[in-house]
Amino acid sequence: MILSHRLSQRSMETNNGSSGTDFILLGFSDRPQLERIISAVVFIFYVMTLVGNTTIILVSYLDAQLHTPMYFFLSNLSFLDLCYTTSIIPQMLVNLWGPKKSITYGGCVLQFFFALDLGATECLLLAVMAYDRYAAVCQPLHYTVIMHPQLCQRMVLTAWLGGLGSALILCSLTLKLPRCGHRKVDNFFCEMPALIKMACVYSKVIEIIVFTLGVIFLLVPLSLILISYGVIAQAVMRIKSAARWRKVLNTCGSHLTVVTLFYGTLIYMYMKPQNKTSQDEGKFFTLFYTIVTPSLNPLIYTLRNKDVKSAMKRILLIKNMFINIMLNGKNKLHCKELKKY
Repeated sequence: MILSHRLSQRSMETNNGSSGTDFILLGFSDRPQLERIISAVVFIFYVMTLVGNTTIILVSYLDAQLHTPMYFFLSNLSFLDLCYTTSIIPQMLVNLWGPKKSITYGGCVLQFFFALDLGATECLLLAVMAYDRYAAVCQPLHYTVIMHPQLCQRMVLTAWLGGLGSALILCSLTLKLPRCGHRKVDNFFCEMPALIKMACVYSKVIEIIVFTLGVIFLLVPLSLILISYGVIAQAVMRIKSAARWRKVLNTCGSHLTVVTLFYGTLIYMYMKPQNKTSQDEGKFFTLFYTIVTPSLNPLIYTLRNKDVKSAMKRILLIKNMFINIMLNGKNKLHCKELKKY
């Protein structure tokens, strides 16, 4: 009787295309009519994320006028968003497009680890960017002295290492929780709230550690960001030049918009007790900060930023002039124009 039951279980797993160690990502499988719409939206936003963030990295690297701390941090943010979405979305699209909803145990662990690592790193990096804006607005004469390249590199390295440390702690603790054979992850990817809900025991220790790290990586950086912008707001009120006032609002407003979108959803998801978050609510919030936010970051920073738009125009102009030189042969006028850039 027991043997036949086990054999039937194995045959079901084989039919589903998954082994006994694979996890099953449920997503919105209970609402199949939504899956095609969601897959189309996810694909569009993923393409936007790839194009937008790659553009920011290339423009910041190719244009010498953007070799400043602000664009160094922005390039790191874009690279981080590319890594974050690429670790999640391709597998999500495979599951949405095909009948197979499974992910290997190793794939699930990697998804979970990178989501924690890159998410925590972004929290710290946004705080670093707020400090950079504070130095630019409130200490303009000493800005280059304060934000020297070595300090910028150390700050970015600290953010990356901080994210790595938190991911190692939470990943190891969460994966040790007994699952009692449960393999169904009630989300699009292997995210911490969904994996904790899979456990067959309630762990107060995990909840305390999650809350503590949430304070360290969410509330503390957010507090520093708010303090920085409080000081910036006081400085802005004293600015008499309308042009400089608008420039400050544009650069700071972009960062503040990104901070609001990112921290708002994460604080709601991770600081709220996991047993009080409904399944569908958690999925939609996950969908938002996993897919929508990384695709909006490049738009927010470029649409309101004249420096990036000017740099893109310069790069396109140089590219067209270079093509003309290659096609028409060397021309002294073209060479002189090219040297200007």
